[in-house]
Amino acid sequence: METHSQPVVSVSDRPPQQQKQTQQSWWAIYASTFFTIFLAECGDKTQLSTLLMSAESQSPWIVFVGAAAALITTSLLGVLLGQWLAKHLSPRKLEIAAGTSLLLIAIALVGDILLS
Repeated sequence: METHSQPVVSVSDRPPQQQKQTQQSWWAIYASTFFTIFLAECGDKTQLSTLLMSAESQSPWIVFVGAAAALITTSLLGVLLGQWLAKHLSPRKLEIAAGTSLLLIAIALVGDILLS
């Protein structure tokens, strides 16, 4: 009695083109995330707060380490929450929830401007 098992295919067993697609996918995700967050953070209140704290404290490297640790922690929380939501909600529901949230924030900001 012979038993036939399926061979285990590792990443290195994939054709070179498929390996390249996986690598490009990783770089695409990384680059997209980096540039989106980088541009969103430039000139925002977090950067301005860091600038002021650095100027006041006379310890710019300690401020840098503290700010970097805070941003890494908030990013980790965002990733973990996003991962949890992806397991419990469909992508369509996530898009609708995100769009609705951003729309409500925009309406609140416009209302705040008009009432000021």
